Amino acid sequence: MSSIEPVRLGVVSTAKIARDKVIPGLRTTPWVEVAAIASRDADRAAATAAALGIPTAYGSYEALFADPTIEAVYIPTPNDSHVDLSLAAARAGKHVLCEKPAGMNAADAARLRAIPEGIVWTEAFMVRQHPQWLAVRDMVRAGRIGRPIGVQVWFSYDLHDPDNIRNRPENGGGALLDIGCYPIVVSRFVLDAEPLRVAAAIDRDATFGTDRLTSALIDFGAGRHLTFQVATQSVPHQRVDVVGTAGRLQVMIPFNAPQGEATVIRFDDGVALGDAGIETIILPPSDQYGLEGEAFAKVIRGVEPAVYGVDDAIVMMTILEATERAAREGRWVEIDRPV
Repeated sequence: MSSIEPVRLGVVSTAKIARDKVIPGLRTTPWVEVAAIASRDADRAAATAAALGIPTAYGSYEALFADPTIEAVYIPTPNDSHVDLSLAAARAGKHVLCEKPAGMNAADAARLRAIPEGIVWTEAFMVRQHPQWLAVRDMVRAGRIGRPIGVQVWFSYDLHDPDNIRNRPENGGGALLDIGCYPIVVSRFVLDAEPLRVAAAIDRDATFGTDRLTSALIDFGAGRHLTFQVATQSVPHQRVDVVGTAGRLQVMIPFNAPQGEATVIRFDDGVALGDAGIETIILPPSDQYGLEGEAFAKVIRGVEPAVYGVDDAIVMMTILEATERAAREGRWVEIDRPV
């Protein structure tokens, strides 16, 4: 462990997810040192740095990008700023871990192709590092559920604050961009496949203009479907079922897995109804944000190859954009592969 040279990372903004989730998670790995934080409000940056024990605070993002001791940044700002801030940081020589979604649409995300060579850019889908999702993918690959045929997802929260960015379309708010990306990313992950077409329906809040309920059917080909509902004005709930010809895997807390706690997957062979034949699989305690930061740092240090970069993010935005279009036009929409 003493041979590890941690990546010195700066946090771009004092966003709640950074304060409450990501910074505590990053401190669980020796691969990352949270060395600075920036805000457009210098007093807020200083107060957050003091509260979290971060050595350096900056009153602008540009000052953070100009710090020669900072190797990488984490960007948890509103969705409409992700591409511009990623490009600014990358052009200043910083590697970038950027919150999802990569941008406002596929064309916006495609601008990330201008990131200079040698800069690591990764979209922050922490679920791809969580042991429970690695276990689900391993079991699917091993044939534990037979031939996979369906993924079913519900993910919701209840938010009515008009000032929250998740309720502001100009910032990329709404259920689809905020949490609709999760059913898609885990389905791509466990099925080892890309979707072909999508049908969808959207219910919009009359005041906010954002989608408060999005439902979609996504065809992955070879008899494999993803169905999901995501909502921003619903009882909070999340659950994923991965169903095959010989069994079913259920992820109990698929996306907001408690940090530093064990997680549970349930396997059902379907022999008895009412979950009577359920096998409970307990995964050891872990922190998906720490594991995400560790994976990012290992790519920077050349220990592991880059798996999820700009091209993957553009694919994600293409699928999300096709989903919105399918709902708007009321028809199946083919999902084009980005050029």
